Amino acid sequence: NIDLVPATAMTETKKNDFLAQVRAIRGYSHAYLATWYGDAVIMDFVPATADDAKLPREPEAKVKEHAMNDLMWSAEHIAEKPAEKGRVAKGTVLSMIARFNLLWGNYTEALDAANKVIALNQYELDPDFLNMFSMAGQDSKEIICTYEHVQTTYKYGDVIRFYNNSDGGWASFVPTQNMVDMFEMADGKMIDEAGSGYDPVHPFYNRDPRLKNTVIYSGLDWVGRNNVPRIFNTLDKTLPNGSSNKDYYTAADNASHTGMLWAKYLYPNQGQYSTSMNDDALCPIIFRYAEILLTKAECLVELNQDLQEAMNIIDQLRLRGGHIAVDRSKYNTQAKVRELVRRERTIELAGEGFRFEDIVRWDEYDKSGAKTGRKVVETVMPGDLYRLCGTVDYDEPDPDRRAVIDVNASREDRLVEVRYFDKKQFHLPIMQAEMDANPQLVQNDGY
Repeated sequence: NIDLVPATAMTETKKNDFLAQVRAIRGYSHAYLATWYGDAVIMDFVPATADDAKLPREPEAKVKEHAMNDLMWSAEHIAEKPAEKGRVAKGTVLSMIARFNLLWGNYTEALDAANKVIALNQYELDPDFLNMFSMAGQDSKEIICTYEHVQTTYKYGDVIRFYNNSDGGWASFVPTQNMVDMFEMADGKMIDEAGSGYDPVHPFYNRDPRLKNTVIYSGLDWVGRNNVPRIFNTLDKTLPNGSSNKDYYTAADNASHTGMLWAKYLYPNQGQYSTSMNDDALCPIIFRYAEILLTKAECLVELNQDLQEAMNIIDQLRLRGGHIAVDRSKYNTQAKVRELVRRERTIELAGEGFRFEDIVRWDEYDKSGAKTGRKVVETVMPGDLYRLCGTVDYDEPDPDRRAVIDVNASREDRLVEVRYFDKKQFHLPIMQAEMDANPQLVQNDGY
C-alpha cells in the first residue's frame, strides 16, 4: 500500500528506503529457502486467499536469482545508516549479499560486497570479545544486525536453553569436543603437532586463550543462578560436599551431554537476564564485522589473489582474542592458508549457526591439495561423538589444569551419540505441515 501514500507526504528517497528494507527481508528469506531446501516457492505478491498461496516450487537457481535481485536493489536504494535501532540499512544488506554469495561459491561477488561493508567505516572489531554477546554490549561497533527483542513487549525466550541444569537451564545448545580440538596451543601448534606440549590429561591447559572466550569447560571459575561462586564441574557425579552434581552430564536431560557450554551470551553473569530466563531483551547477533573479515579472507584464498592479506585479516582476529599471529613460514601455500582460514572461521563463529552451512559447501582436499570429489561434511560428520570423562581437582589453583581427564575411559562412558550423514541431507526436508497446507509442494529426494 505504499503507493497509496501521496507524494506530498513521503519523498521518493524515503519511499525507496522503506521498500528496500522490505525487499531486504524478502531477499534474505528466499536466499535461505534456496540454501536450505534447494527449490522453493517464490512469494513476490500478497495472495488474496490461501489457495492463491498454493504455488509449486521454483528451481533453486531461479530462487537464488530472485533473492539476489531483491538484495541488490535494496543495497542501491536503502539508507546508509539506520534511522533507529532495529532498522535494516546498507551495512546489513551488503552483509547479506556477501554471506549468500560466499555460501553459493560466488567468491568475486562475495569479496566485492565484503569490501563495500568495510568501506562504510561504520564497524570495527570489539576489543572485548565477550562484550558484544552480553546485555551490556549490545551497542558494540562490531555488531551489524541483530535479532531484535524488547523485554515483555517482544521477549526473547531462549536464554534458558544456554545455561546448564544446576542453573535452571536446558543446555540445548552446547559445544562439542571436536570443535575444542580445533583450537591451537598457546604457541600456535595444533594439539597433534610434534612438540606442541599438549597433555590429554589436562587438555585445556596452555591453549589458545580464545578457547575460554568460546567454551565453558570443567574447572573454570563460575558464578551461576544463586550468585555464589563455584567451580564449573560436569565431570564428577558427586561434589566434594557429598551432594549430587546436577551438572554431571547424565544427571538429567537438561545437563550438557558434552560436558561444556557456550561462553557467548552467558558471561559476565546470569543476573543480566530475567529470573525465568524466557522474558529478556537479548538481541542475538545475525551479522557482525568479524564475519565480513572472514568472508574477505576466504574469498582471497579461493580466488588465490592475496594470501598475505588473508593472513593479515586472520591476525586481527587472533590478536584481538589474545592469541599470537600466524606463523607465515608454516602457512605458505594456498592449500595451507585455506586450511587456516576455514579453521579460524569455525573458531571465531562457533555456536553462531554457521558450521553446517560451511561443511556442506566446502570441497574436501587431499594432502596433495587436490579435490577428493567429496564435501567436508561427508568426512567430519559421520562417526562417534565423544565427551571427556574424569574428575575436577578442587585443590588446583589454575582453572585450566583443574580438569583431570581419564584417557582410558570406556567408549560407553565417553560416547554422546553416533552421527550419520546421508547425501539427501545436503538439503533439508520440507516440513509435513507445509506439505499438508500446499499440495503442490514436492518433497526433497530421499525424505
